[in-house]
Parts: sequence; structure tokens; C-alpha cells
Amino acid sequence: MNLGVGSSRLSLSSPTRDGTACFGLKPVLVLVTGEITTCREVVACHSFGATNALEAKGGYAVNVCGRDICIEGRLVRIARLDADGFEFLENPSPVVEALRSLGRRIDLFTFMQKLSDICPKYSYPMEWDNLAALPVSTFDNWWMRQIDNKTRNMVRKAEKKRIALREVPFGDALVQGISEIYNECPIRQGRPFRHYRKNLETVRKEEMTFLDRSMFIGAFLDDKLIGFLKLTSDEAQTQAALMNIVSMIQHRDKAPTNALIAQAVRSCAEREIPFLVYSNFAHGKKQRDSLSDFKKNNGFKRIDLPRYYVPLTGTGRVALRLGLHHKIAEHFPEPVIATLRQFRNAWYNRRVRPMTEIEIS
Repeated sequence: MNLGVGSSRLSLSSPTRDGTACFGLKPVLVLVTGEITTCREVVACHSFGATNALEAKGGYAVNVCGRDICIEGRLVRIARLDADGFEFLENPSPVVEALRSLGRRIDLFTFMQKLSDICPKYSYPMEWDNLAALPVSTFDNWWMRQIDNKTRNMVRKAEKKRIALREVPFGDALVQGISEIYNECPIRQGRPFRHYRKNLETVRKEEMTFLDRSMFIGAFLDDKLIGFLKLTSDEAQTQAALMNIVSMIQHRDKAPTNALIAQAVRSCAEREIPFLVYSNFAHGKKQRDSLSDFKKNNGFKRIDLPRYYVPLTGTGRVALRLGLHHKIAEHFPEPVIATLRQFRNAWYNRRVRPMTEIEIS
């Protein structure tokens, strides 16, 4: 089938990362031969938003053993990889010891294993985390065996509506298109959309992370970008994760999001990347919702992975024992949180002109 896929291709083969693939410059500390030295500028954690968002949580960024680390939290200071979920530690011991001797209070350090290694392999305290992962072999296998007729019809629908898909190089045109998508509506998924009304320079800085091992796929209607995704591989190319996937609400009837997922599968298959990841399959105690149904319908499955929490202080040990390293919402029954979520969604929807959410099927 012809999905309007262009011939432009980007390489995911170079694992190196330099400052040009970062955003939000700020001073950080780097541990060199046991000493703490201010020596360069790197980004605050892209996983948690821009620098000011990290600082609003009382956080900061450091570089330890060549790895960018984000530390956040006020009651319990928790450190994690800057690119948690996109980068992984094969040997965490040097990082753990370096964080212990950093000279700043860090209570816990958390990291998870990659999809190619799901059995616990370290002696640190562990809990089970999860990812929504799609095993990738060939596009045809996904199309015939991993999705149902409804999902296939959604992808066909995008083609019939003249949606063209292609990999897009990072540049001014892409940044402008992404900005227009972000600024379409202030509310998505029942809450304020954090990218709404960001200026072009902010959008550029946030989207240019990990350019050396990322690709952008655009969904176009008459040469206008109406949806995009950013796909970023880990350093060993054993998995690629969706860092962003957003489509215009006004074009939801054309199923651009389904088409983007289809092209992401094709791109991973062409590069022999064995797993495509779409964030978590489940968050805490959250019940099934439309997003988890969308992931399931597109072939994603829940895969449980070890997540380690390494206590670095007495406070960290107590927090781990009492479960204080989890969000407050995770300590309440899910029916209570679901009810509060409904009230929140209704309140936000009353503040803006009613707009139907993106159709995900």
C-alpha cells in the first residue's frame, strides 16, 4: 500500500551527543577525578520540560561520568538520567558512587533497564515499571498480524484523505509547522497543553535534542504539516521511542495520528530497530483510558521492566521504605483519582471554547 511516504531518510547510526542537540543552557557541575568542577553548560532535563519547569520543582542538572543527570523534588531529592527512557546504564555503579560523593543532597537515584534485558540484573532495591512496546520485525508483519481491521482502516482512511507521510529534516520549516500544531488548542487530554503558545525559539530548543539519533516524521495535507512525531533511538539502537506525537484537532477526521504510527513502524523496520516504544502503557494506578486503548489497537503491549531506586542518604532509605518516592496521587485509590480527574477535565473545558479531542482509535 502507498502511504505517501517520501524517500528522504535520516540516519540513526551515530550515538554521540553534543551541545548542538541540547536546549535550555544552564551551568552544571561535572565530576572529574573525584572533584566537582563547573566546566560547561548543558540542558536541564528534557524529559521534564524546559529548564524553568525543572527549577520550579526545585531541581537542577549535573553531569556525572559523562551522563547528564536531573535532580528534582523538595521533600525527597530524586536523581535520574536526563534522558530516562531514551538512555540506559550498562554499568550503574560508577554513577551511583559519583552521586554519593557529589557534595549535594541527593536522596535517591533511579534508573531502569532496557527492553532487550527485562530480567533483574542488579542488587539495588527494585520495583516494576512498564513501557508500551511494539516488537518490530517487518512492516508487513505489523500490518497483517499485530493490528486489527479497525486500525488498518484508520490508516487507509488517512491515505484516502490525501495525507502524505515523509521523514522531515530538522529546520525552520519544521519548527514553524510544529509551532502551529502546538498553538492550535490550549487544552489536550483534558488539561492545559504545556506546549501552547511557546515561541519559535523555545520550540526549536526543545525539539533539537538528540538530533544525532532522532528522526522527524510529518503528516502533510496539501504540503501543510498537520501532525508530526519525533522518534529517538537509544545509543545501541535496540529500541526507539516516541518523544513527541501530536496532530491537529481540526484534522482528526483524517486519522493522521494512526498514519504517523504506521510510518514509525516502517522506519524502525527499515533500520532493524527491534522495538518501538510509546511511553508507559499504564501510569501508576490509572485505569484504562482512550490513550491506552489507542496503543493496544496499534499493536503496543505492556512490558514490565525493572526500575531501581538506589538510596544515597538516610532520608532516601526512609522515603523508599514509606513509598514517598511516588507521587501523592499514587497513594489514593484509583476510583477517587478518576473522579477528581473528571472534575479537572470539566473545569478546564469550561475555560476554553469547546473543542473535540483528537480522535484516537
